[in-house]
This record gives sequence, C-alpha cells and structure tokens, in this order.
Amino acid sequence: MDALIAAWRNLPGQLNPNLIEFGTFQVRYYGLMYLAAFALTYFLVMYRIKDEKYDYTAETIQDLMIWLIMGLVLGGRLGYVLFYNFDYYTQRPWEILLPFDFSDGIRFVGISGMSFHGGAIGAIVAAAVFCRSRRIDFWHLADLFCPAIPLGYTFGRLGNFINGELYGRATTVPWGMIFPHDPEGLLRHPSQLYEAFLEGIVLFIVLWALRKKSPFDGFLLAIYFIGYGLVRFFIEFYRQPDIQLGYYFGFLTMGQILCFIMISCGVGVLLYRKKKS
Repeated sequence: MDALIAAWRNLPGQLNPNLIEFGTFQVRYYGLMYLAAFALTYFLVMYRIKDEKYDYTAETIQDLMIWLIMGLVLGGRLGYVLFYNFDYYTQRPWEILLPFDFSDGIRFVGISGMSFHGGAIGAIVAAAVFCRSRRIDFWHLADLFCPAIPLGYTFGRLGNFINGELYGRATTVPWGMIFPHDPEGLLRHPSQLYEAFLEGIVLFIVLWALRKKSPFDGFLLAIYFIGYGLVRFFIEFYRQPDIQLGYYFGFLTMGQILCFIMISCGVGVLLYRKKKS
C-alpha cells in the first residue's frame, strides 16, 4: 500500500510532457489535447445536427470551427496577458505572440499562458461575427454548440496535468500529489483532475441531458456560463493562485473574479432571452 501511495504522489514527476522529441523539435501532449478537444466538439455537433434535425450544413459547421479556433486561441492568449500578467507583457510586448526572447540574443521560449475566460470571449466574438456575416441566429447556433464543448475541457485539463502546471494548493489529503515544477515540493491538490471531472465530464452530462429540453434559444448558453462559473469558482479554492497575482481582498483569485462575472453574464442572458421568448 505504501508503494502505491508513493507511486501516486510522484506520478506527475514521471510523466513526460513530450510525445515525440527530435533535437529541438517536440510534439507535446498538451497540443494534441487541444486537437482532440476540437475534434470531439466537431463530431458531437455533427451528431446533433443529424440526430436533432438542425438546419445547418457540414460546410457551415466546418467554417465556424475555424473561426472558433482562431477566436479561442487569440482570445485565450490576450486574456492571459490582460488578466494575469499585464505588467510583464508591457515590458516584453513582443512575447505576446512571438515565441522568442530578444533580451539576450534570440532565444526560442515558446508561447505560454492561456486564459479560459479570454478564450471564451474570443470564441463568442468570433461566433457573433460569423453569424452576422452569414445571417444566422447566434443564440440558436450557440445552443447547438454549448452541450458539446465541456467534454473538451477534460482533454485540456489532462494536458495541464501532464505538464505539471496549474497544480493545487498544499494539502494533507491522501490523494495529494507532488508536482515537479513546485519549488516547495509539497503535497498538493491535483486540481487539474478536479477540473477535468467537474468542468468537463459533469458539466457535459448536465448540458447534454438538457440539450433537447431548452425552452428558448440562448438557454443552454446561459446554463453553460452559470454552470462553468460555479464549478470553477468552487475549484479555485483548491487551486494554487498565480504567483504574480496572489489573492484579491485577501481570499479571492483572479479566476474567481472572472467566474463571478461569467455567472452574472449567464444570469443576464437567461433573463434577457426568457423575456424575448
């Protein structure tokens, strides 16, 4: 039993984040997790179109997926810059989108740091522009996608876990783990796994069960906002806050503040769309 506990606790340190390494060329599990999330979302949406008789062509969904991916990646990156590390990037603006450090010659450092909330904003803006250009009802299309999206978080959070990043706060619980990038080497909550389960699997089950019971267009989008915001707000109590930010008001993290805004937006969408229906 002691050997099993030790193996569990040290599991993050045994995981190689790279699937393939050839010199400086690397194929990382994290990037593959993004591809898996996009593919799963696409196939679930296509299933809904066929099973529930949505009047969209495969070409329309494929075009929208390109817009969503671009909006998510760009929004996620800019959201991280604005919400989590603004002071740093005001000093190094070239690192926002360029994966090089010019402070001492030219050094490849990669692009690191993405914000879920920034990605969500970027994807919504991209979808709104797309719908306007195609004269498609935004609320109707949003409700088509929302039940399919959360399961992709499972892959994203597993990618975070394999990378040993975004780990939890120090703990004494039996399932605590030691993460290789933790300078203190403490037992910590595997908060990435909490998020993979609650933000991904549980929220997916809820939205998928409600997908045919939506009383009006925009209902599932509102439930998605509220559901994700509530789950993430709760999990943030177990997740280590960003070192450069710490706590606001002594106990809240930036993630919780953004989740509160997200929940408020969900309630607003719910009331607005219900009034319009």
